[in-house]
Amino acid sequence: MTAHRLRLGAGGDRTGRARLVIAALAVLTLLVLLLSTATGASDASVVDVALSLVSGEPSSVLSQRDRIIVIDIRLPRALLGLLIGAALAVSGAVMQGLFRNPLADPGLIGISSGAALGAVLMIVLGGALPAALLGLVGPFALPLAAFAGGLAATLLLYRIATLHGQTSVATMLLAGLAIAALASAVTGVLIYVADDRQLRDVTFWSLGSLAGSTWPKVLTAGPVILLSLAVLPFLARGLNAITLGEATAFHMGVKVQKLKNIAVVSVAAAIGASVAVSGGIAFVGIVVPHILRMIIGPDHRYLLPAAALLGGILLLAADMFARTIVAPAELPIGIVTALAGAPFFLWVLLRHRASTGL
Repeated sequence: MTAHRLRLGAGGDRTGRARLVIAALAVLTLLVLLLSTATGASDASVVDVALSLVSGEPSSVLSQRDRIIVIDIRLPRALLGLLIGAALAVSGAVMQGLFRNPLADPGLIGISSGAALGAVLMIVLGGALPAALLGLVGPFALPLAAFAGGLAATLLLYRIATLHGQTSVATMLLAGLAIAALASAVTGVLIYVADDRQLRDVTFWSLGSLAGSTWPKVLTAGPVILLSLAVLPFLARGLNAITLGEATAFHMGVKVQKLKNIAVVSVAAAIGASVAVSGGIAFVGIVVPHILRMIIGPDHRYLLPAAALLGGILLLAADMFARTIVAPAELPIGIVTALAGAPFFLWVLLRHRASTGL
């Protein structure tokens, strides 16, 4: 009976609808990926791009210049957009399930703030590092610094929230807020002492963008994100059980502490890698799970894969909008997601405040 209740949303069993939605999202993901690789200043059509990618040879219509634009510039950008969108959305869904709080996202526990601090440290103080070290890491200096910042925030969070081998979700939440505030304060100090060029770099990085996407970045961040996304669906049944409370989940056979450890570490890795290569992109992790819960219900077995697909679709759509609305310039994608996500989130709050007691 309890297991049956875990599979039911507010509107009853939505298993059939969830499977249909996931199938539709999978098809839409392929279409949006293809459209993203064909959108830009080049006159290459969707058909030309598809022929070039499938055959592996330049088509008669695609010039060598267009092929370079599509394969070396647009395709890594589109793939990185899919991966980052999936990471943000799935991480948000996992955090909301783990904390049993619809407002939870990775930024709430300081992971994003820690990654941002690492990046700003590199931008402002990176010039003081030995030239040999900077030459060794090259263009990966900023992504590595952001990833290290997110990892450091996660380790500090665990150190504070864990006592006698048990991690308190409430303590983790409060400690995450404190870590995020501290990281933001240190970031503010660094911005205060930065020069004009550094301020410009910090500003553009913090607004989020996929403009710097390259194959090396895909090959660096991609495996970390994919590994994290591959692990998280195995937590679905445990997250379903934990919605009834940790004690109930424990008596249902869920290893609650192990679930917390895997969830937080996986989310930290996915978000650290994502923020490292794209900067700050807001609201995807909050908005996407809310949309899907209204459609397919709260069952994490279907919510997590659907969130991965819809997160990638929305981020690619936002990226296409960002690079065409003010062409030939480019609007930071973080602005687009905030402009779209904030009003939607307010609408959700107003729609559900009576039932949630907000």
